[in-house]
Amino acid sequence: MELTFFSLLYPNEQSQKDHFSGKYCPDIDMYTLDELGLLEAFDLKNSKVEEYFTIDPTVMRYRNEMFADMLRCPTLGETLSDLMPILSDIMELRRLESDSGDTHDYLSSMTEIELYISCIELLQGGLSQARPYIKGEAFTTLADRIAELADSDYYRELNARLAEMTKRVRDIKSVTIGVNLDAQLRPVHAGVLSINPEAFKSGDVIDKILRLNFKNDQYTCIANLVPFGKKQSENQKMALSLAFNSAINDVYSDSLRSWKKIVQSYVLENADFLLGLMPEIEFVTKAAAMQKALAERGCTLSVPEIRPMSERTFVATDLYNPCVALKLAKDETVVPNDVEFTKDSVMIWVLTGPNRGGKSVITCAIGLAQVMMQLGMYVPAAHAQISPCDAIYTHFPTGADDTIDKGRLGEECARLGEIFDNVSADTLVLLDESLSSTGSYEASYIAAEVLAGLARVGCRCLFSTHLHELAAEIDRLNTESLSAGGSRIDTLVAGIEGEGKRSFKIVRAKPDGKSYARDIAKRYGLTFDSILEKISK
Repeated sequence: MELTFFSLLYPNEQSQKDHFSGKYCPDIDMYTLDELGLLEAFDLKNSKVEEYFTIDPTVMRYRNEMFADMLRCPTLGETLSDLMPILSDIMELRRLESDSGDTHDYLSSMTEIELYISCIELLQGGLSQARPYIKGEAFTTLADRIAELADSDYYRELNARLAEMTKRVRDIKSVTIGVNLDAQLRPVHAGVLSINPEAFKSGDVIDKILRLNFKNDQYTCIANLVPFGKKQSENQKMALSLAFNSAINDVYSDSLRSWKKIVQSYVLENADFLLGLMPEIEFVTKAAAMQKALAERGCTLSVPEIRPMSERTFVATDLYNPCVALKLAKDETVVPNDVEFTKDSVMIWVLTGPNRGGKSVITCAIGLAQVMMQLGMYVPAAHAQISPCDAIYTHFPTGADDTIDKGRLGEECARLGEIFDNVSADTLVLLDESLSSTGSYEASYIAAEVLAGLARVGCRCLFSTHLHELAAEIDRLNTESLSAGGSRIDTLVAGIEGEGKRSFKIVRAKPDGKSYARDIAKRYGLTFDSILEKISK
């Protein structure tokens, strides 16, 4: 069974080639992921999350099965996590060999074989334990291939040869070195006389003379042994260590040539596919850990129903923000909401409501569900039907103060303009408190123009805003959009209960800014009647 093109993330060679050619790669960058909060949940060292997005339904389903196996069998994630440091050691060993230029090092070759065998033993143990529960193609293929490798003649020969070579090295207890001196008794030449199975012992010349037993006591010195490295600099210690290793390599040069053939013809080829999987292994283990953490908190996860891209659908029941859910205390629960974007109904929503009422949370939740689906992960909802998007563009606050700042307004408008340079009907656009840097009159005018443009494009969009005045423009915008073949716009409201208490539920309704203000004023005793009561005391 060939594993040259094996991947945990792509079902076949062609899907890998299509991905790396960019054919099925959406425009979802690290900046967008950071704004959505995904990088707080898991970030990668060996690659970037943005490298794994796809619009290919076949690839997404392949990964869904793979993550289902990992959630069903925790042993798989544990095995892959344990594998990573061993693979890192192999990579570091190869790097050191490359830097030194010495590709014929006996000891490092043996070390690489030991590490490779450790990889196979680890995988064999973990995968064989999980094999009865594995259902997905990715781990089925990997488990069967590793079992085949572990049972092969090559692998048995490798183990036997490793045991033989290891024994020879482990039997080395000392080295006898001959040194030539010049007239001033300074060392000029040195060479290895023998590699010995016994260690040298301290002694003195008088003791040896009295015992008259020089021949059979070749491992007793005529002086006390001196600890290695005593009164030597680090460079001197390194030079002596390299000399000893070089001597061992010279002595075993014949064995090394046959050893290297095994390494090159078998180990290197079979280890390369494991090393090539390192970025994928890191991604799947961290993504699986995030999903497992959500499940352990009692949060609902589901396999999304992947709809055709042309449908431009996003329908989610009990959708929640997974990054918020992971930050909550164990006795707290996140409030879920239903969200729906469909061509037959509404494609653009304007969401208003009180500050800290959940507008930004649900905005990010929509984006996170989309990116998790296009990574092949489960989505944070009880049920979801989602079409892949060709891009996700966000326009969130930059962190500057909400003041009338014409410089900041210009920057906001420039960022919105960049979205229109790239947006298509298959794009998801998320706007959170856009245009908050200017007054409500100017902001409402620009926002209405932006919504009209997005409606004409026909993309999915959620515009979370404090601009309640926009509600008055929706009917006019819909009349113009629908008559030109554009999408429908409607409004959502972040719910508020009596006395200004936030419910964090999102409902389809027209905004009433005064009701929020009235509830807040009543809660803090700032209604006119409350004020009169206070000042009359």
